[in-house]
Amino acid sequence: MTEPGNSSAPAAPASLCIFRLSAIGDATHVVPVVRTVQRFWPETAITWVIGRTEASLLGDLPGVTFRVLTKQDGIRSCRRRLREAEGGRVHDVILQMQASLRASLIASGLQGRRRVGFDRERAVNGQWLFTRERIAARPREHVLDGFFGFLEQAGLPERELRWDIPLTEEAIAYAQRMLPAGEPLLTISPCSSQRFRNYRDWPVARFVAVAEYASARGFRVVLTGGKSPRERQYADAIAAGCRQPVIDLVGRTSLKELAAVTARSRCLVGPDSGPVHMASAFDVPAIGLYATSNPLRTGPYRNRGYVVDRYPDAVRRFLNSDPENLRWGTRVRHPDAMDLITVDDVCQQIDRLVQC
Repeated sequence: MTEPGNSSAPAAPASLCIFRLSAIGDATHVVPVVRTVQRFWPETAITWVIGRTEASLLGDLPGVTFRVLTKQDGIRSCRRRLREAEGGRVHDVILQMQASLRASLIASGLQGRRRVGFDRERAVNGQWLFTRERIAARPREHVLDGFFGFLEQAGLPERELRWDIPLTEEAIAYAQRMLPAGEPLLTISPCSSQRFRNYRDWPVARFVAVAEYASARGFRVVLTGGKSPRERQYADAIAAGCRQPVIDLVGRTSLKELAAVTARSRCLVGPDSGPVHMASAFDVPAIGLYATSNPLRTGPYRNRGYVVDRYPDAVRRFLNSDPENLRWGTRVRHPDAMDLITVDDVCQQIDRLVQC
């Protein structure tokens, strides 16, 4: 690996802008890209255009100028605010890491000498019309690996797989106050975002069975999640079904507080969602529940050996195909897909953790 300051290292740009608004999991994948730039191009000024929710978790990374946007404000408003904040600045390189049409239109408010986008296969929604350079076309790679492709195109082939997401004193104090000291914690984050109706949630009764098993194995079970009625219903049902009391933090944490809770956990159980990737960022084993999406593409990047992978089974049963015959990233949008994951699948992973 090339060391900082080595004469063979690629020339560093004076300024680099990363454009990735959402979502929480994808935003955490960007952090090692930032850390890599900071290590190997320490003089490069880094700007990150990010969504407001994601900024509440990551917006205090040192050495980064954040342009925080609220997507609900609309494309014109976001683009105008971005231009005003930038004040005519021209970046040497813009890494356009989001391929939705809305993102491309907002990113057009940035000025740059080089503008890097996805390769043609991944430049969906016409992103290739908004960028002048493309990353290398590498089929069937993890989202995080794809993000590193942007740095390679910019001239930096190195990798620094480091997150070090800051935790505030308030968030740490919250976790200390809400969680018992000296007990191994198993956090369950049962619900995923349902914005695109991805059918990622696992049956409540199975979470109850896993919680009971974890309690019998010596874990204290913690429930986390947002403030939506669906998440509240899940939490209430899980808590009611457990004979041992659980610590219910659903709807009661900020993202920083959730990160602090996750960091203190022995492991986290949940579907393909932001908390699974947050656990990975803090090097907490994540027992990811994958049937509707492919963990080889979107699984927790670290500790991937604990993932329960029923995606191939779901593809064969509900899409009548094999994963290798499908476009990379194809999801199984079927309400019964997650039923392929059994309680025993998850309990086996808990046993592996106990034995470590």
